Amino acid sequence: MTTGIVQTETKHSGCFMVSEAESYRSRDVFTVALNQTLVAGQVIGKTAVTSLVTSSVVADAGNTGNGVFTIDGTAPVGAGAKDGVYRVVNTLVSANSGMFLVFDPDGVEIGRVAVGATFNNQIKFVIADGATDWNIGDAFSVTVGIEETDYQVAVLNPTATDGTQRAAGIMWSNVTTDGSNTQKATVVTRAAEVRGVDLTWPAGITAAQQAEAIRQLEALQIIVR
Repeated sequence: MTTGIVQTETKHSGCFMVSEAESYRSRDVFTVALNQTLVAGQVIGKTAVTSLVTSSVVADAGNTGNGVFTIDGTAPVGAGAKDGVYRVVNTLVSANSGMFLVFDPDGVEIGRVAVGATFNNQIKFVIADGATDWNIGDAFSVTVGIEETDYQVAVLNPTATDGTQRAAGIMWSNVTTDGSNTQKATVVTRAAEVRGVDLTWPAGITAAQQAEAIRQLEALQIIVR
């Protein structure tokens, strides 16, 4: 009696693709970060590897409050920071207090911080109370300059704050890196149709997080069928 042999095909390059733009326009080459095991169809995020400097912190001319804005002296700019002007705007009138919202250079709110507390998401600073309380609309502009920008890709991590929390593309092929060496690899980053059943998501991702990642891919014109 002959026993049947079951063979399982591993994921191969581009196995998830339905269609892509002409002349390979859907693909880019990125550096894969250290300690990554990525497969064809893996949804990935990307993180900036840059030389970052804070150019200036300027208080709006019409501010009422006269407390001091202190940018961190050791790590003023963190992972995921963007080139451009951040806005830090007060939304609360309170004796010896206040609540400042922080907006990135694209106008996206990235957090809020009370007077006297430390804000640490992309930029790091503390706003102190002054002799005159902060008024609604009191604001600061924090200019961040980015030099020698590069990006590395890694598995999507919806709870991260380094940029990998946003879906940036899909791995074209299987790639593994160790703790010492990065590796170049092809990533589908735009204008493509892909099969949802052939995508690989990070362990533990929730349905809501996956739905949000799919929306982020759609914003890149990567349509999940």
